[in-house]
Amino acid sequence: MAEKLKWNGGALLAPLPAVLVSCGNDEKANVFTVAWTGITNTIPPKTYISVRPSRYSYELIKESGEFIINLPTTAIVKQLDFCGIHTGRKVDKFKKCNLTKETAFSVSCPAVAECPMHIECRVTDVVPLGSHDMFIADIVSCGVDSDLVDKSGKLHLENAGLLAFAHGEYFALGKRIGSFGFSVRKKSKGKPAHKDKKKSQ
Repeated sequence: MAEKLKWNGGALLAPLPAVLVSCGNDEKANVFTVAWTGITNTIPPKTYISVRPSRYSYELIKESGEFIINLPTTAIVKQLDFCGIHTGRKVDKFKKCNLTKETAFSVSCPAVAECPMHIECRVTDVVPLGSHDMFIADIVSCGVDSDLVDKSGKLHLENAGLLAFAHGEYFALGKRIGSFGFSVRKKSKGKPAHKDKKKSQ
């Protein structure tokens, strides 16, 4: 193993789920890229995004108290990157990136139709942290493309072509190397092979 170098504290956690966050409404909608996001609780289901107060979307989320986390695919990675560079104050990013507004189930802001899954959120707390404020939110609904759900109702996100973000770069998710709990899961014991008895001579 290589020797560790000591660096100053910094935002080096990786990989992260680079997502498209949509907010506002049909008349004044915006979409922007966020990597500072994750799950904070399961019961009730809660999530967060951390946003700089200077960003245009910050005002929209504060005003409405709602946002949607859209999970992008490798097919729209350029649009994902564009939405993280340009401001909605000057550019209609839905129009510029040919992204389709989709009516959400439980909130007023539109979802991004090109994303195979979205998470609809309602803000419960805003926590000032320094460079960013954290919007903590209840997850009130999720939208999932029907072709990712099999006949038994199981979700197959491994077929969605999702991506990840690590230290300024985007990566396509690779092959599956395990599943939750596989390290302690007992192997199923197969039935012993049937052995034919020797016929008496």
